[in-house]
Amino acid sequence: MDLFSVLHSVLMGLVEGLTEFIPVSSTGHLIITGDLLEITGETAKTFEVFIQLGAILAVCWFYRVRLSQVVCGLPSEPKARRFVLNLMIAVLPAAVLGLSLHKLIKHHLFQPLTVAFALIAGGVVMLLIERFARKPSIESIDQLGWKDALKLGIAQAVALFPGVSRSGATIMGGLAFGLSRQAATEFSFFLAIPTMLMATSYDLFKALPHLQLGDAQFFAIGFIVAFLSALAAVKGLLLYVANHNFRWFAYYRILFGAAVLFYFWV
Repeated sequence: MDLFSVLHSVLMGLVEGLTEFIPVSSTGHLIITGDLLEITGETAKTFEVFIQLGAILAVCWFYRVRLSQVVCGLPSEPKARRFVLNLMIAVLPAAVLGLSLHKLIKHHLFQPLTVAFALIAGGVVMLLIERFARKPSIESIDQLGWKDALKLGIAQAVALFPGVSRSGATIMGGLAFGLSRQAATEFSFFLAIPTMLMATSYDLFKALPHLQLGDAQFFAIGFIVAFLSALAAVKGLLLYVANHNFRWFAYYRILFGAAVLFYFWV
């Protein structure tokens, strides 16, 4: 394994981990980074899917106590059952639309210019929601009802369009629907677990013919880096939303999207 491959694996792992759970679109950043590095092909696509598992594991580890309490409480605690039911409801829109539109999205929307437009549009929407969102009426995810979960699931499904950002769509949808920043952010993290597990499992199953034993070290490095950087990103975002809004993320999206348009269009 040469130095370039190691650096590529580390860089892509960092990009995935640092952007997966903040509202800037990890998919968009991976597409653009891969294009800039001229790293394409089926192995590269499979690698990008695989390292998402590292980011998922980071959330599971960060919330390991809460998740274990939910699992242990399922037989007897209504709160635990409601939590799981809400996740199941919220994941449905993205699951149904993802399966229906998977080929269309993969073949026609996964390219830099499409992502750039989505980054800019998403940034503008974020600024509008920050400006006009109503006062929160839901301070904790334990207060969510099934209708709230469905609304958040529909918001997340918008992120099937590359560049929108799964976490961004869920968090900003939460703010628009009356959730506090903390509640919207935490629900986005929890919702990522079943959503990303289903999506990555499906993509990896289809990519099995392209997996080779010789790529194991390359994939392992990216996985570990994605795990560690995602863990840092989750902790950092929770600290950030305690005292800040999301306007700076919106400005970043707009500027980054404009830079991508300039780079690929000029």
